[in-house]
Amino acid sequence: MSSFVPSSSAVLVIDMQNDTVHADGAYATSGAVEHAHSQNVIANVGSVVDAAHGAGAPVFYSRIVVYPVAGLSGDNAPIFRMLAPDTFRVDSWGAQIVDQLTPHASDVVLDRTRMSVFNGTGIDIMLRNLGIETLIVVGAWTNMAVEHTVRDAADHGYAVTLVEDATSSLGAEWQHAATSFALTNIATVSDTSTVIAALTA
Repeated sequence: MSSFVPSSSAVLVIDMQNDTVHADGAYATSGAVEHAHSQNVIANVGSVVDAAHGAGAPVFYSRIVVYPVAGLSGDNAPIFRMLAPDTFRVDSWGAQIVDQLTPHASDVVLDRTRMSVFNGTGIDIMLRNLGIETLIVVGAWTNMAVEHTVRDAADHGYAVTLVEDATSSLGAEWQHAATSFALTNIATVSDTSTVIAALTA
């Protein structure tokens, strides 16, 4: 992988929240925590973020949140029914980003209620205002919010790098399906050490 140009590259951290990857989170028994641990995902995301900070590349965080309004999340798809009503509640511990990845003051944190970060936030305008052309995507869950966002980012014209070992899902099978098939035609699938080297070159 050639080096990234920090002035035109950004890191996007998706849903690294307590309910998603923490051992005491709402989905601790779903397999998500075990897979996050096997991927070393919190530490790997932190390493990518640190490299971006060091290189002067902007860092965006996005959190999925659920508001305490009956029916607001919608029931048009199983994923939205799964989120409501007791997980990722806005302002709750579960919705917070895990302590190890507390955003810096210069990082941008965007909340949303849909799967894709490009659906429900102003990230596209923000990225374009900064002259960003390449998006480095990390976070959870790979087969859900991460995959939705990667697809939308490509459709919006960004070159996307997905950092495979800085993402996690509900288990290895889900991860393999997300990173080994269709997404290989949409994004560059890489790993933490390669991306850090490219950011710091």
